[in-house]
Amino acid sequence: MSELQNKVQELFEKNEMDLFIGYEKGIRKPRPIFVSKAKEAENLIFDENCSGNLAVYLTRKDLVGGKKAGISASYYALKSIAQLFDENQLKEENLCVLGISEDGTVKLFGSVEEIKQYLTETPPPVKPAEDELVRKIDAMTSDERWQFWADELSKCFKCYACRAACPMCYCTKCIVEVNRPQWIQPWATTISNMEWQINRVMHLAGRCSDCGACGAACPLGIPIHILTHKMAESVKENFGESDGKGNVLSTFKPDDKENFIH
Repeated sequence: MSELQNKVQELFEKNEMDLFIGYEKGIRKPRPIFVSKAKEAENLIFDENCSGNLAVYLTRKDLVGGKKAGISASYYALKSIAQLFDENQLKEENLCVLGISEDGTVKLFGSVEEIKQYLTETPPPVKPAEDELVRKIDAMTSDERWQFWADELSKCFKCYACRAACPMCYCTKCIVEVNRPQWIQPWATTISNMEWQINRVMHLAGRCSDCGACGAACPLGIPIHILTHKMAESVKENFGESDGKGNVLSTFKPDDKENFIH
């Protein structure tokens, strides 16, 4: 058995977990698995194809409510978990985090502070394809960039898979479900699709882990994860790293830079 399988089995045998969220082999690619017994740990895998962000399941009360849950967490899942702790969505006593590095090393984190320290010391995985697309978009004029996103977002039919894949989209009622007043038009048109994505990206300002799960979930291959990536860059450039004491759109400091105002 792998190091991950052995560790999960050991935690179950010590009654330190009721549920473990990980990956198993699928027909075409790895898929999520919810392990509830020590023997089921033998189905667990983790490799470069396990690209989703499993932290999305941690706020599902129908799945983890009242249970001590474990999770196999990539670098980006760890970032999401740290943010969810900052937003008081998780409790340390109810969570067991197994961080998995790119070389397959498994690390059991004892606290959220250990997770944050690890993230401080560990560089994010490289994303050459995304980096190349960002460079291409950055090189465009404002008119070209507008046309690029208009063409891409015109394809959207509002399935909201991007929302479902995001660990930070845990609101009990999304803005697209509010109809009194109707903030976002429910039908799919280029402008209403842009309104939805602008609202989604602003909601994630300072909160996004840059995992790319939203873009990976899009059935049409629209690179919407680049929007949240650029927002994350802008937030970091203008406000620095999060201190865990509030999100960028809900926190005001008198000494905040205002060079974004034109």
